[in-house]
Amino acid sequence: MEQPTAAYLVKMQNPILQASVVMGAILVVDILAKFLQSAGMDIEQRFPWTVTASFILFFAVGNSMFSLLSKNMDSYWTRSILSYVGLAGFSGLVAYLFSSLGINEAGSYRWLYIVLTFGYLLFLTIIGLMKKIVEFAQREEWNQPRLRKRKK
Repeated sequence: MEQPTAAYLVKMQNPILQASVVMGAILVVDILAKFLQSAGMDIEQRFPWTVTASFILFFAVGNSMFSLLSKNMDSYWTRSILSYVGLAGFSGLVAYLFSSLGINEAGSYRWLYIVLTFGYLLFLTIIGLMKKIVEFAQREEWNQPRLRKRKK
């Protein structure tokens, strides 16, 4: 696969940076929601958990797509999974601080975290398999298909 030439895309291939950007976005949206709530807007108490779950899904999809650009898949996966665990933990703490609700008190968000985690691992696996299949196909020589004798 060809590496992108844009400098920001090269930097965004780092899963730790991806998780940091997503965590920053979570903080910005939560702070904005708190500001709007203090201004009189009616915002549900579980809204920070919704924001967290949404941005974790965004990270899962984006991180999986950026894995296509990585040269060393094993190293990328290790850093990606550690980044995901850090993002899920830290964003859960932020959601708790902004909502005053634990994950067990916030309704179905505990199950949503579990589904997002399995979905993330599934995304990484599918993208990894697709990358291996494409690399295998590129290495093979496709001069002529093999002729098979048919049984009569």
